[in-house]
Amino acid sequence: MPRSCLIAGLLFSTALISPVLAEDAAPVRDFSGIWARPYIGFEPPLSGPGPIVNRPREGTGQSNINQFVGDYTSPILKPQAAEIVKKHGELELKGLTAPNPSNQCLPMSPPYILQRQQIQVLQHKDQITILYNEDQQVRRVRLNAQHPLRVTPSWYGDSVGPFEGGTLIVDTIGIKTGPYSMVDSYGTFHSGALHLVERYRLIDDDVAKASAERSERENRRLLADNILGNGVAIDSEFKGKALQVQFTVEDENVFTMPWSAVSTYWHPSGDGVERVCAQNIRKYYAGLNIAIAKADKPDF
Repeated sequence: MPRSCLIAGLLFSTALISPVLAEDAAPVRDFSGIWARPYIGFEPPLSGPGPIVNRPREGTGQSNINQFVGDYTSPILKPQAAEIVKKHGELELKGLTAPNPSNQCLPMSPPYILQRQQIQVLQHKDQITILYNEDQQVRRVRLNAQHPLRVTPSWYGDSVGPFEGGTLIVDTIGIKTGPYSMVDSYGTFHSGALHLVERYRLIDDDVAKASAERSERENRRLLADNILGNGVAIDSEFKGKALQVQFTVEDENVFTMPWSAVSTYWHPSGDGVERVCAQNIRKYYAGLNIAIAKADKPDF
């Protein structure tokens, strides 16, 4: 067959096949909007190794979030990491609040920031932007891109991700480390080798309710009208899709194995609330001053 005829035949075949493939492919989902969760902490995975959990329990068996004392006996922790989690918990048991990125007004690197309570997703052709309601924190995910050969460490790392049907898969490396770098509220630190993979998808209301039940066994719900104003009100009348993030953490310097967890977000009721930690630099938590720059005397 002449070459020109072969090319024409291939083009004709492609024209016939392409519409079928387009029909079979799952549409790219739009995650735009404001999403919220009334918990601090992660949901355990349905199976496999999960995150560090809280040792103090209330009478109902729920986690007591007034004290963050992580389970330092967890098999996912290497000895040095276990010792750090143990010391973090000892401060809490003494009635002190152990420092973490939140109470020190520091950037909340992922995955720590995945346990926070309100986000806004801005979805564009080549980028997903995630805005967090605390301290003007922003993450940017470059779509259909690759990590550079040399990544300059930053607080939120270098995040790239393709859509696979209705799921956005975000791969993050190059997360900067600092004095209070940690992946959870129990002091579990991370190193520069941290590798995070997040899977964002929309889930039905019944699946979201099951996730809420799992979360409430591990994380106490924060009320929107509590004295600190820490809670987020969820729209209980909304029966549409929820946003769920399933993520996997790897760090060979800290963990003996990869582990996974889940964060689920719902539609909030009312407008988003902005919180700025730096507005109160003294005794923000249990007598601890915030570790931000301040002047003890005027500059002029």
